[in-house]
Amino acid sequence: MNNNKDQTVAGEATDDRPGENGVETPVPGELEQLRAKAAEREQFLDLLKRTRAEFENYQKRAQKDREQERRYMQGAFALDLLPVIDNLERTLNAAKQAGETGAIVQGVAMVLSQFLDVLKRNGVTPIDAQGKPFDPNVHQAVMQQENKAQPPNTVLQVLEPGYMIQDRVLRPAKVVVSK
Repeated sequence: MNNNKDQTVAGEATDDRPGENGVETPVPGELEQLRAKAAEREQFLDLLKRTRAEFENYQKRAQKDREQERRYMQGAFALDLLPVIDNLERTLNAAKQAGETGAIVQGVAMVLSQFLDVLKRNGVTPIDAQGKPFDPNVHQAVMQQENKAQPPNTVLQVLEPGYMIQDRVLRPAKVVVSK
């Protein structure tokens, strides 16, 4: 480097007196500029780190949302199938009350069984409510009845079965509860 005061390194003026170890020392104004640039650099590094962390959190949230969507995507379709299953069950109950046991009744029972198997393979399972304590998270009380044989708030009768998809209620069970 030239010791001429008129020449600058990267456009900055330096003192022509060598400092420790023969290195030129910056002029006081130049030192303040360096400190300001160092502070600005730290701000940008902090901003970069925060932005990177926010982006990583966004990616994790998006991945979790995609997994949840995949896990429950059959829910709407399964909910549309539940009335069909209800009707098949009503058909079987009506046939039993009429004393029917023919091939058509057996065929309806097989179709119902196949529907339930398909739902089960896709994470849809019936809610076991009969005789259980009433749980407003999975049961919908339609009415209450006096019953001395059962403790209060016990499901006496299931009017319409409920179903879960994975760990969520797809449709609550409609039940009669003891007083």
